[in-house]
Amino acid sequence: MEFEGWENGAVILEMKHKDSCSGKILDWNKKLQKRLIMDNFQLRSLQSRIKNIILSGNIDDSVDTQIPLTSGIRLQSLNYIVTVELGGRKMTVIVDTGSDLSWVQCQPCNRCYNQQDPVFNPSKSPSYRTVLCNSLTCRSLQLATGNSGVCGSNPPTCNYVVNYGDGSYTSGEVGMEHLNLGNTTVNNFIFGCGRKNQGLFGGASGLVGLGRTDLSLISQISPMFGGVFSYCLPTTEAEASGSLVMGGNSSVYKNTTPISYTRMIHNPLLPFYFLNLTGITVGGVEVQAPSFGKDRMIIDSGTVISRLPPSIYQALKAEFVKQFSGYPSAPSFMILDSCFNLSGYQEVKIPDIKMYFEGSAELNVDVTGVFYSVKTDASQVCLAIASLPYEDEVGIIGNYQQKNQRIIYDTKGSMLGFAEEACSFY
Repeated sequence: MEFEGWENGAVILEMKHKDSCSGKILDWNKKLQKRLIMDNFQLRSLQSRIKNIILSGNIDDSVDTQIPLTSGIRLQSLNYIVTVELGGRKMTVIVDTGSDLSWVQCQPCNRCYNQQDPVFNPSKSPSYRTVLCNSLTCRSLQLATGNSGVCGSNPPTCNYVVNYGDGSYTSGEVGMEHLNLGNTTVNNFIFGCGRKNQGLFGGASGLVGLGRTDLSLISQISPMFGGVFSYCLPTTEAEASGSLVMGGNSSVYKNTTPISYTRMIHNPLLPFYFLNLTGITVGGVEVQAPSFGKDRMIIDSGTVISRLPPSIYQALKAEFVKQFSGYPSAPSFMILDSCFNLSGYQEVKIPDIKMYFEGSAELNVDVTGVFYSVKTDASQVCLAIASLPYEDEVGIIGNYQQKNQRIIYDTKGSMLGFAEEACSFY
């Protein structure tokens, strides 16, 4: 996860799956069960944040930057990680488009979980500064985190709290520091310096928020990169790696199909990346459901399994099972209820799944994003898409269905693009 060099004027950094930063070996079945439990908590956290919002009513000039993005397999999660430098110290952080405030664990830490890298010590950085509680930045915390900033004492620092749906949390003071994305420096980067942090973050140093509010990394570097970023999420193998690209220089992409764009649905009270899902096909057969075109889908890199409204999911499931009826079924696994026993087959014909969005944009789900393998002997593999509990909840396109795709976020143009790409940093 080192800085590798320049390519077409872009700084190249690697993006991996989160589990790739831990050498622990756990029981496979228990590991997968834990991951899906964590993912369901992530879903409930997003739904809770949406409901709560509804109820409550200086940067250097630079060229495009590529950050290596990799699977986090060794951190015991199905999320993705990048390595950046904060105050000259390397930090491995989770990438999350559903979060805004970036944060890392900081010393002195009153309550910290174990992480791979040394814990950031702001007292040893001459460039670190605290943010005061009467600042505009502190007042921006409500929309970015769901909690208002709180004044500390001596000095009156801006204290933050972020609560996640699984009981995980981070709290501390808001600070500013130099952030290096490869060879690109972001001065006065605003982030959370976490003094109390507990939960399901694996061995990551913290989290980088790629959301839509003023405090997200994307908003802070918008003057530099025009509010455009993209990523290609690799598969979960330890050697697989993709990239997070800051800026709209498409010459650094390695897409194998043209980019198709759809409109982002803007809602100032709900700062997520909303899309209008207009259709799905399974093996070329169009799925029929009344919930298409309702403007209620979020695309999120921090959620693993896609969740669809029950009417859409049941129609998708029925068509998939119909086309896959030649293979024996297997027991359900937690939220995944369409499972098969493929242990006796060397070759399997998997129906392709395509998702269509407003404006004729399409996401052709990679074959690695169709099935979730519960058992290593293939005796229990499940359709890697699940149903929401209720029809009126917000659907989510998770990272499992985004693998091997170049996904482009144009926040200023309010457009999102899809193209197939075999994710590889090299």
